[in-house]
Amino acid sequence: MRATIIHGPGDIRVENAPEPKITASTDTVIRTVATCVCGSDLWSYRGINPVTEPQPIGHEYVGIVEEVGNDVSTVRPGQFVIGSFIASDNTCPNCRAGYQTNCLHRDFPNGCQAEYIRIPLADGTLVAIPEQPAEELIPSLLALSDVMGTGWYAAKAAAVQPGSTAVVVGDGAVGLSGVIAAKELGAERIIAMSRHESRQKLALEFGATDIVTERGEEGIARVRELTNGVGADSVLECVGTQQSMQQALQSTRPGGSVGFVGMPHDVQIDGQELFFSHVGLRGGPAPVRAYLPDLIERVFSGRINPGKVFDLTLSLDEVAEGYKAMDERRAIKALLRP
Repeated sequence: MRATIIHGPGDIRVENAPEPKITASTDTVIRTVATCVCGSDLWSYRGINPVTEPQPIGHEYVGIVEEVGNDVSTVRPGQFVIGSFIASDNTCPNCRAGYQTNCLHRDFPNGCQAEYIRIPLADGTLVAIPEQPAEELIPSLLALSDVMGTGWYAAKAAAVQPGSTAVVVGDGAVGLSGVIAAKELGAERIIAMSRHESRQKLALEFGATDIVTERGEEGIARVRELTNGVGADSVLECVGTQQSMQQALQSTRPGGSVGFVGMPHDVQIDGQELFFSHVGLRGGPAPVRAYLPDLIERVFSGRINPGKVFDLTLSLDEVAEGYKAMDERRAIKALLRP
């Protein structure tokens, strides 16, 4: 089969690779219908996360079940499925508490930018769609496997409530999905921080009420100005840098909450500053599996359309262009068709 392999910074190739096989009785093999490039993949592409040898890449997927292990009971061959970017059994204490990405038996599907993929812990990871979805729904369903679920978790972790004010730091696919989530959870005012016109337009379409183009201290000051000097009730941190975290914390009112889902890179938090701010802080890898049934229903009902974050569609053979376009910020998110 064809699979995407990263060889080093800026070096993405499509190569022949062995087709995945069932290796455990809880495995499923899926024929990929659509996959994509994630913003977190760019950390390796840019050389920030070291790549010491060629390796498969990609963790977002929707597809058709081809084969199941003997102990798989909730999905069957021929079904269209969506799964989380982290595999979970969905039965352990952490899963039952709603934190499937900290499953006691979690596994990490990798190499999903390929024609076929093996998903471990299939019963706890995958959700089947009763029928083959309409073609126009596939981008939105794909978004649920990571970015929409991650944006949703950012809003939940930030305790977005009906009538509240929310700030979204980051205008990538996760941040834009966070705007959708804040709107769905009832935020009355949603301030999106973005410097890019195309992303600003999409944020407004998704429900943002205000756009802040400033960053750092100027961005914090602008949010304070928009909130009568108080700060926001909820802030969604969707980047993962020191500047974005500081911007999030200092844009939050005392008693407010920050939900951080950007993978932290060299982020340092001043404990004393946090202590005296009275700001709550919660985040981590989003438990996408917990939200899948609800989000699937919202997609099918037409309430949300997160697939609009895909502004570039390519064949799998063109995956290198997808990475390059996202790295150069010519694209928000690249969808790949094997």
